[in-house]
Amino acid sequence: MTSTNKYEELLAQWGDMQAALGCLLHRPAQTHDFPAKVRQCDQWMQDLVAQDLDATLYLIFQLASSNGTGYSASHALVCATLCHVLSQELGLPRNERDSLVRAAFTMNIAMTQLQDELAERADVITAQQQEAINRHAEKSMALLEQVGVNDDLWLDSVAYHHSPQRDRAREPLKSLRPEERLTHILATVDRYAAFISPRKSRAGRSAPESMRTLLGKNVSQSDEVGFILVRTIGLCPPGTFVKLDNGDTAIVLRRGESTSFPVVASLLDASGEAFPEPELHYTSKGKPRILSALPSSSVSMGTNHYTMVRMGLMAANQLH
Repeated sequence: MTSTNKYEELLAQWGDMQAALGCLLHRPAQTHDFPAKVRQCDQWMQDLVAQDLDATLYLIFQLASSNGTGYSASHALVCATLCHVLSQELGLPRNERDSLVRAAFTMNIAMTQLQDELAERADVITAQQQEAINRHAEKSMALLEQVGVNDDLWLDSVAYHHSPQRDRAREPLKSLRPEERLTHILATVDRYAAFISPRKSRAGRSAPESMRTLLGKNVSQSDEVGFILVRTIGLCPPGTFVKLDNGDTAIVLRRGESTSFPVVASLLDASGEAFPEPELHYTSKGKPRILSALPSSSVSMGTNHYTMVRMGLMAANQLH
């Protein structure tokens, strides 16, 4: 398979997986052997990540920052993918990794429909909706038990992913019990992805602002999970937008030789005019430099994901 066909297929498969996951989350009781279907989604996701991690990051951050329909499935897919990447970096045992990722897919399953509706509405949440939000973790655990999930780590991670995290954040992950460790990782990823994602009621934050809001200014000292997440994907991960010191608005394509110096493509010049073709830059070469991160809501033009992913592949070949 040529690289062109490979990346067309990769983009198509991510879309297919999101659609399949949406069906699972909306109709768990009508799904034959629900736990097996989640495991299949998990394996599917792992196979796609293994093909190209930077392309994966590009796509999931574009997914997180888009204000399209199906928020519940896109949020679940973003969280599960980040949990998978983190589990590799943290060296989690296989059973913990599996429970964590499957919990990420299903942590909000009891409020799937409500989650989709709230993402599309700007009006004030009603008391009934707030009650559903407050109780969704325990209800999600109960629903998962009803459809055949019997993995205690999976169930506990879902049940407690909104419990207070402050004390856990200060302790080394290895010193925590497995259920505490997974709950803390899941809660951190869940909140980070939610901050980035726009709603009708508010714009999404930029990736660095999301991390600062989540963890405070000193990431390295505040939370092991946050530190490793930033070290792995970068403060400005692939798929996020940045302002360059030459005035251009650009999109991050790949992490480059260091996550601090990613490969970017300029989309708009300093006057806001679109370039006829995106212009590739290696920020590790010193010029141009990234001046600041941008929330997706500040960039009005659409991007051709296939073109961007293909450009990222060309950049990777140049780097190596």
